[in-house]
Amino acid sequence: MDKLKFDKAFEGLTHRQKEVLQEILSGKTDKAIAKSKNITEVSVRKHVQRICKVFELKNFPGQQYSQRPVLINLFAKYKPGLVNCELLNLGVENNEQQSFTSPVSIDSAFYVERPPIESYCYEEIAKPGALLRIKAPQHMGKTSLMDRIIQYSKSIGYETETLSFKLADSKIFTELDKFSKWFCAVISNKLRLPNKLDDYWNDLFGCNYNTTIYLQDYLLKEINSPLVLALDDVDLVFEHSTIANDFCVLLRGWHEQARRGNRDSETWQKLRLIIVHATDIYSSMDINSSPLANVGKIVELPELNHEQVKDLAHKHKLDWSDVQVNKLVNLVGGHPYLVQLALDYMKYSNVTLEQLLQQAPTEAGIYSNYLRQHLGELEENPKLAAAFQDVVLKNDWVQLDPVQAFKLHSMGIVKIEGNNVKPNCQLYHSYFKVHLSKICLP
Repeated sequence: MDKLKFDKAFEGLTHRQKEVLQEILSGKTDKAIAKSKNITEVSVRKHVQRICKVFELKNFPGQQYSQRPVLINLFAKYKPGLVNCELLNLGVENNEQQSFTSPVSIDSAFYVERPPIESYCYEEIAKPGALLRIKAPQHMGKTSLMDRIIQYSKSIGYETETLSFKLADSKIFTELDKFSKWFCAVISNKLRLPNKLDDYWNDLFGCNYNTTIYLQDYLLKEINSPLVLALDDVDLVFEHSTIANDFCVLLRGWHEQARRGNRDSETWQKLRLIIVHATDIYSSMDINSSPLANVGKIVELPELNHEQVKDLAHKHKLDWSDVQVNKLVNLVGGHPYLVQLALDYMKYSNVTLEQLLQQAPTEAGIYSNYLRQHLGELEENPKLAAAFQDVVLKNDWVQLDPVQAFKLHSMGIVKIEGNNVKPNCQLYHSYFKVHLSKICLP
């Protein structure tokens, strides 16, 4: 669901639905909501089902909680101010449950390290003028890793600030001048420094030059220690052709300034950038051929391996054998989101692993909304959909056009060797074998 549809859906809620929704976003259970609103738990569940329907989220019988994390994640994306920050780090119903739709909290036992990535990032961020680009498909743990780099940076005495582009209203992305001023003002605010745009902004010089001078001659000189600036959800910028290319040029220029050895290099060496973005399909640009391509150190997040999935299952107090772990890995690979969703759901419901495996690729399964999102992306790219249909029908290595193979791999739905691809896991094969035939008819 895009921002326009979301806003329309939100405005269409009744007063009572908005009241119940706010209780959900605050982390209350059905029982607590019923008590607060003086209604029955059955009424609460009916409200939840209607709210989910408005936001195009299906709630199936016996799975009344399965879409709540998705609903919370939707609001975390478009209206984060309505979501209890503690809810994003905990669970919907139990403080021991880790929310799979949000970054794993710093002190959570559910974070899974993927050596040597963490230690590599800690080493790199300590270098003058560092730029780390963390990229992976959605829900692979990019923001969770970013948070740990931030924590490490604080521990060695660096100033740290995080800017998520989810905070920007849609109108901010319509003009480069508006976006650039917003960007500068937000950084000023986060550093608790006065907004001095009027003193440094000259329309004759253009947005990128003005933004650069604002940081170089003002913000960076006001800070005594290195500044780690983490830019999260940068893929939201990539969706807007009016600003995307210029913004990539800007970030590249800052990184290069630190390496030039001129009079301004020492100032720019204080700035350490972390750029976090998804690799899924973008409407207006290919990040891999943009001015930001091959800049800095690229960190790609791998899937979890068998032992990591087994360890995570044990942390959920599921005493699984290697056979059970293999069944889940065969279904979803080692995708952290899909693994976490399965473990959470099984721990807090009466569903067995066999039942989950059977329902997973269907509309009654816990992955239905996630899968429909990928299906929607493929529907908007008929050639890509046709290419992936060939892959799922053969369910083996298939040679594709390099561009198509790269795009499918960027979505995270195929494994790739050279120009050969095959479905990344059984879930994708089973689901898309059925649904792609409906959109790839001759």
